[in-house]
Amino acid sequence: MDELIEKLKVALADSFAFYLKAHNYHWNVEGPNFAEYHEFLGDLYEEVFGAVDTIAELLRAEGSYAPASFLRYKELSSIEDETTIPPPITMMARLRDDNMRVLNSLTAAYEVAEREKRFGTSNALQDRITAHEKHGWMLRSYTRGI
Repeated sequence: MDELIEKLKVALADSFAFYLKAHNYHWNVEGPNFAEYHEFLGDLYEEVFGAVDTIAELLRAEGSYAPASFLRYKELSSIEDETTIPPPITMMARLRDDNMRVLNSLTAAYEVAEREKRFGTSNALQDRITAHEKHGWMLRSYTRGI
């Protein structure tokens, strides 16, 4: 179970970092397609933020505390912090790449949950994987050709 808890902590940190970056971009996107990007990013960050609580609750159900500080998330996450305001297409490309990182951490946790027969946890993770597969499709569509 310790391995599952550690994988869930990484999935939580990656999800939170992804959420925060998408929210940052939502606030700061500019350009001729502002309304489209702003709406897409708003939908994206809201969906992912809802999942952050789900993953934290999975940790609690496994008997662990959920990490909940920027420092701890930085230690656990594979997603780089964003300190600039890039052009919209760069925002989408970075989120596309970060979405793959989230998928990787969710998949790693899912595989351990399945192996340990923690099927409620694996089902919840499977739902998150499905959501991020859809996010990936949309982000790839925005960045096709670059």
